[in-house]
Amino acid sequence: MSKPKMIRTCTVPMSLVFVTGMLPDLQKKYEMVLLSSSGPEWGKIREIYPDVKGLEVDMERHISLIKDMKSLWKIWFVFRREKPQIVHSMTPKAGLLCMMAARLAGVPVRVHTFTGLVFPTTIGLKRKILMITDWLTCICATHIIPEGEGVKNDLVNNRITKKTIKVLGYGSCCGIDLEHFDRTPEVISQAEKLHLDGVVTFITVGRMVSDKGINELIEAYVKLHKEYPDTRLILVGPEEKELDPLKSETMKAIAECPSINIVGSQNDVRPWFATSDVAVLASYREGVPNVVIEAGAMGLPQIVTDINGAREIIIEGENGTIVPPKSTNALYKAMKRMLNADYRSSLAKNARKLIASRYEQGFVRQCLYDFYDEIL
Repeated sequence: MSKPKMIRTCTVPMSLVFVTGMLPDLQKKYEMVLLSSSGPEWGKIREIYPDVKGLEVDMERHISLIKDMKSLWKIWFVFRREKPQIVHSMTPKAGLLCMMAARLAGVPVRVHTFTGLVFPTTIGLKRKILMITDWLTCICATHIIPEGEGVKNDLVNNRITKKTIKVLGYGSCCGIDLEHFDRTPEVISQAEKLHLDGVVTFITVGRMVSDKGINELIEAYVKLHKEYPDTRLILVGPEEKELDPLKSETMKAIAECPSINIVGSQNDVRPWFATSDVAVLASYREGVPNVVIEAGAMGLPQIVTDINGAREIIIEGENGTIVPPKSTNALYKAMKRMLNADYRSSLAKNARKLIASRYEQGFVRQCLYDFYDEIL
């Protein structure tokens, strides 16, 4: 008896990292196919998983009606040819296009994971358009997985869907490998090369864009550094100057402050976490942010904004502190409080065990495997 075919889809191949780690387990039960836009990441994916079919169909991340229609037609053609029993999409544009194409192609099981919602942080016509696209995604999907309780509440309270939806486990789409994200001797050795004695180091990991709160973070840090010079800020992640650029004054402040270190994308963020004292997520919106889970696994106290996902991982006063989004002053006050070594230590001692109790990779993956068994 042949295995049922499953196609997992993301808008860009960079996001397939949330899927690839599960492929060996999934291949035991399913014929696996990956679909995403073209990109350099495909080379590594095909090298590691040569027996998994990879299909490249370009999708625009922003709204582009003509290009989106072309992508929809191409994806529909792929689904008609491949005849999968299940299509499971992640990320907004892949969700919209793949759920529509899968319904039109007659795919019996259509699953979409909402890793985060954009519309709650927008206004006016853009908000209405984004709500309609999420509504269409839900209409076309047979099953909907909100990554966290906050995402679930936004979908239900804004009447995006009336379908029964549930969070798998405690949320998170992939969990975390606690053996990998640990302060091993190898990681500590690498971190020591990056360490500065007597300096309190803050770190933020993610795209260097406005939506991640980088403008407010830089403004807050520059104010802090003027008062407390024995501090530094490490920015880990790529810039996206076309999609969501930082303010010009932010770029100027970064250039003029020698204690702000931009290190770009890193294949291994563990040494950077290990050399730091506090992790900061100043984002405007998330689903269940993996960087908060990773930083917690590495034993870091954290400052996060009061948004979906982050407030589900961080418990005020136990493993971190929560501040309002888009508030420079709140970030400044929280960072200033983190200069107290005793306060940082009290939060750090709980950081890893709270992550281990909810987001261990094996548990999170098993929740998804059980879900697949249930719906198929």
